[in-house]
Amino acid sequence: MPGHDSPITVLRPAVPADVPAVAAIWRSGWRDGHLGHVPDELVAVRTPASFAVRAAARVGDTVVATRDGAVAGFVVVVGDEVEQLYVAAEHRGAGVAGALLGRAEEVVRRRGHRRAWLAVVAGNARARRFYERQGWADEGPFEYAAEGPGGPVPVPCHRYVKQFLVP
Repeated sequence: MPGHDSPITVLRPAVPADVPAVAAIWRSGWRDGHLGHVPDELVAVRTPASFAVRAAARVGDTVVATRDGAVAGFVVVVGDEVEQLYVAAEHRGAGVAGALLGRAEEVVRRRGHRRAWLAVVAGNARARRFYERQGWADEGPFEYAAEGPGGPVPVPCHRYVKQFLVP
């Protein structure tokens, strides 16, 4: 039984009321992992308001992790892509990211895909190590078309994939 210092992580579908918390976690985590590793053009358009707009648009594709009732992290799955995965700084290292990634893998499998994929910015070594520890394989570098207000912004990334066993 978890002690007071180990709150239980609860995963649930996001609801519109989660948007402010998701946007704040997304912006903070995005800046931690991307500043210095993505084109200045992308940094310029990733304003606080842009994260709120994108979080609101993706509520239906988002699963949040809560601890003690507060949103601690989230994952967005679109098709067979784990598009976003972020955990609030104070909850990193507590198993929240692993729980969210596991749920994302379940979502992709339930949709009938034999593999999931995600993009990690080339310079984000912490994220790359995390995905490798979770059994994801680095398929190598590619340019990810990040969403921008004037169209896609090419970002140097690595494509990570995870194959699923077929029943």
